[in-house]
Amino acid sequence: MNILLLLSIIPFTLASSSSLSPVLDVNGNEVEAGPNYFILPVIRGRGGGGLSPFNVKQNNTCPRDIIQWDDEEQEGLPVVFTRIGAKKSVVRVSTDVNVRFYTPTICARETIWKLGEYDENLKQYFVVTGGVEGNPGLKTVGNWFKIEKFGSGHKFVYCPSVCKFCKVICKDVGILITKDGVRLLALSDTPYKVMFKKTF
Repeated sequence: MNILLLLSIIPFTLASSSSLSPVLDVNGNEVEAGPNYFILPVIRGRGGGGLSPFNVKQNNTCPRDIIQWDDEEQEGLPVVFTRIGAKKSVVRVSTDVNVRFYTPTICARETIWKLGEYDENLKQYFVVTGGVEGNPGLKTVGNWFKIEKFGSGHKFVYCPSVCKFCKVICKDVGILITKDGVRLLALSDTPYKVMFKKTF
């Protein structure tokens, strides 16, 4: 009885997942897991530039903070998306993905996005690097993000579904500007409206 019920649910689950809209890049093409993409602000001019790992709040051999460049001409470092159980496939809205900065340096394995520890001084959760790619579950729940459609662009959301019994924060990812003018990626009530530009 239970086995039959499970088998009857699986096709529906797969169908509902594949029916979700694909994330599109600036050229209207489907964003895929595998290729590299710049994450750029939809708002140009005062909207700033792309994203890069950087040492701001903590001093490590490999940078842990994620900043947005002030200058819109700075496209930052491209990222690679990884889907659950699919190295190369279309990235769809509302599905869990890992986000990894593409860099050929010794820090290549240290560039996966994750939710950082709560910053008591700034009263804020920041998105940082140092996560683990793949292995969805309790131990990696902080490493999964979703992309949602947001007006004429998209936004990142932290609300992972990889652990069904875990209590997680569900909040948009935005930009927090410090008193020194540094733009840091953080959980926010104001989403960071982005577009994706394929590099290679």
